[in-house]
Amino acid sequence: MASYHIFTNANQEMVIRIVIAAFLGAVIGYERARAKKPAGIRTHLLVCMGAALFTVISIWGFAGNADPSRIAAGVVVGVGFLGAGTILRQERGVAGLTTAATIWAVAAVGVAIGAGLYMVGAVAAAFVPLALRFLPHHHPDTD
Repeated sequence: MASYHIFTNANQEMVIRIVIAAFLGAVIGYERARAKKPAGIRTHLLVCMGAALFTVISIWGFAGNADPSRIAAGVVVGVGFLGAGTILRQERGVAGLTTAATIWAVAAVGVAIGAGLYMVGAVAAAFVPLALRFLPHHHPDTD
């Protein structure tokens, strides 16, 4: 009779990846929440964690029977639709582009962490709040 052990090294690795992705997504979401943007901690945490989960599933869940890059491509497309929903055309221009870009970047961080590329994901995650906080805003009405 075969037994299934929940605390295998592979399971621990998968859980660690998901937890790290959730943490990094929450950190980025915290910056957006502080800026009083509609997509805050929950949204960014869920997108980052979900992207990591899909990546982990594609690597371990199909073990050699599928191409993990297909899931990553699906995440990019799916998150693109999610981000598109945050973009609004207004009388004075377009609103929500930065939020959409942040959601897209957070998904990429999740895919990187889910794939085990911890340093790449962490460095990218560090750049998102830095860019949001320190790079100048573009205001078309002041050009």
